Amino acid sequence: MLIERLQRRSARLLPIVTWLAGYDRRYLRGDVIAGIAVTALIVPKNLGYAGIAGVPLQNGLYAAAAGAILYALFCTSRQISTGPSSSLAAVAGGAVLATGVGGGEAAQLVAAIALVTGLLFVLVAVFRLGRIAQFLSKAVVTGFLAGAAIDVTIGELAKLTGTSSDGSSSWQELSSWIRGLGEVHWTTVLVGAVSLLVIFGLRVVAPKVPGALVLVVGGLLASWILDLGSHGVALVGDVPRGLPSPALPDGDVFADHYATIAAAAFALLLIGFSQTAGDARAFAMRHRYRIDVNQESLAQGMANVGAGVFQGMPVSTSLSASSLNESSGARTPLASLVTGALVLLTLVVLAPVFSSLPKPVLAALIIDAVLMGMIDVAELRRLYRVKRLDFVIAVAAIIAVLSAGVLAGVVIGVALSLAWLVFVTTAPAMPLLGREPGSRLFHELEEHPDAETFPGVVVVRLDGGLFFATADALHDRLREIAQDRGSTLHGVVLDLEGVDFIDAQGSAKLREISELADTHAVTLRLARVKARVLAVLRADGVIDRVGLDHVHGEVHEALEAQLAADGPLVPSAD
Repeated sequence: MLIERLQRRSARLLPIVTWLAGYDRRYLRGDVIAGIAVTALIVPKNLGYAGIAGVPLQNGLYAAAAGAILYALFCTSRQISTGPSSSLAAVAGGAVLATGVGGGEAAQLVAAIALVTGLLFVLVAVFRLGRIAQFLSKAVVTGFLAGAAIDVTIGELAKLTGTSSDGSSSWQELSSWIRGLGEVHWTTVLVGAVSLLVIFGLRVVAPKVPGALVLVVGGLLASWILDLGSHGVALVGDVPRGLPSPALPDGDVFADHYATIAAAAFALLLIGFSQTAGDARAFAMRHRYRIDVNQESLAQGMANVGAGVFQGMPVSTSLSASSLNESSGARTPLASLVTGALVLLTLVVLAPVFSSLPKPVLAALIIDAVLMGMIDVAELRRLYRVKRLDFVIAVAAIIAVLSAGVLAGVVIGVALSLAWLVFVTTAPAMPLLGREPGSRLFHELEEHPDAETFPGVVVVRLDGGLFFATADALHDRLREIAQDRGSTLHGVVLDLEGVDFIDAQGSAKLREISELADTHAVTLRLARVKARVLAVLRADGVIDRVGLDHVHGEVHEALEAQLAADGPLVPSAD
């Protein structure tokens, strides 16, 4: 009995125990092909991601291997591919820039961020805190990623021209790069221009061709054949062969940079969780199976912990790699295990080959990754078309990143999201309603100016909860209506259909409004009050104060009751 209980628990914690035991060999070919295809895609890209994060190139491969293997052990999704991404690398690189560390200390800082990010993911899974991802609105995320992409691109320009640049913000770095253009290295410029042409050109003429792989292979061949290093073109330098050994970052790294690590890890959690949950659900829906979001959080957490322990960088869902995984035939997480094994093989056999990769080629690889993977032009256009304020928020996030840096941009982004949440929450819509002639339907007067209204009686609808943050807004709105109508106002119908939550302060406010209405000889009627709201109002004595006969199931009933009390009136059109 105890053994069976332990087996069930281990199966829940490690889903691989269940799916591997019942593995259908018919899936083997597709899983292996998918693993090979994804490896060909991510190996060159992860070199670029390591460059974005400011760590040695091999560390990107360490993270790719650890992320792929550990995710496969704990995941419930069958197609997701986990590894470094441009957005996560940009946040990690922002932390490196913010602290000013370099070399081995930068690698330890990034590994520490991955480790803490993993622990946060585990906490989210254990305590089921998935809603924490809602601290970043879609508009802020869109703007933040676009700003980070531009920031990274500006940082790579010097590698394309063989010059240098510096500055505490993107604006200063861009200005510094422009001032140094008089000392460009033209061979480097030529290599960079050809690299950009190749990788962006392939997207246009042959989008199915793995442009990153073609660029890296072509760059290595050009470096060997043309001996670019001896012609002044900078190379990436030593990339050692071998596997990483497990090691925790030094305690001094945590002690000296705990604030930066915490901020970066929290940002990565917000970005990574939203990607993981959304992508995993999408693939599960297409292939008609169920995923456990909390288990997916645990899987991402363990993948990040592994990446941190094995000197890597933060990892998360990669939509491009996952889509390739799916289209190549992946049907189980075995494809992810194959990818991880092949990345390890690459580290053992091919790692030193990348030492001859020209830096302008790496810069082109990075620029392609961030511009194509992080700037969502279609979403920005949609925001501009659908909700102009959301577009303004996205632009503000872009400017924040370019002005204050990637890491500070995340903090500003969270602040923007919370400010927007407070604004929306505390300022619910409260439109006036009119009746459609000859019916019992009520519409907003701004949208239907021909709807019927009645002298001295107004119908107003509250679209949102009635609680401490909105109680005064309702009071102000009703006072505004009373001032506009003057002494002619003698009846108010308050439509509460949109109110699904009320607290003690909201209830108290309705009592106060009722008392004020009596003072000014105005009849207050409530309509379409939901059961849970009615229960609070009844418990607080508000229903007794308003009068049960002044609480109505429909707006039409409330209006008819008021008109009957007033005597015959002729409807008018405002």
